[in-house]
Amino acid sequence: MSALKNTWYFPDMFYPASTELNGYVSHEAICVLNPSNQDASLKLTLFYENSEPIEDLCFVCKARTTNHIRLDQVKDRNGDPIQKEVGYAGMLESDVPVVAQYTRVDTSQGNLALMTTLGVGE
Repeated sequence: MSALKNTWYFPDMFYPASTELNGYVSHEAICVLNPSNQDASLKLTLFYENSEPIEDLCFVCKARTTNHIRLDQVKDRNGDPIQKEVGYAGMLESDVPVVAQYTRVDTSQGNLALMTTLGVGE
């Protein structure tokens, strides 16, 4: 079974309040590994419970590299950032099989919390 997939799902995403603790800032990232010899064109869709999805967020992961997509730096078509303190989910599509992992750094609880997991791929 290969860990390389073209579509990855992240069902439990949550952008915590922007706070800082010991130099760390709350943020999320989708980390993509592209071990192939071809650049990967990536498309990210974010789904919310009570609003329309944010679609067509596009990125590239160069061949034989990794790309850490910092979600606190992503803007929608209107230039708005991802909503904070709202649960959502993500779907990452790639034209080249890749590996994708989701990480959350949360400094809002008084202690640094780090959560990371591979997405569900198909």
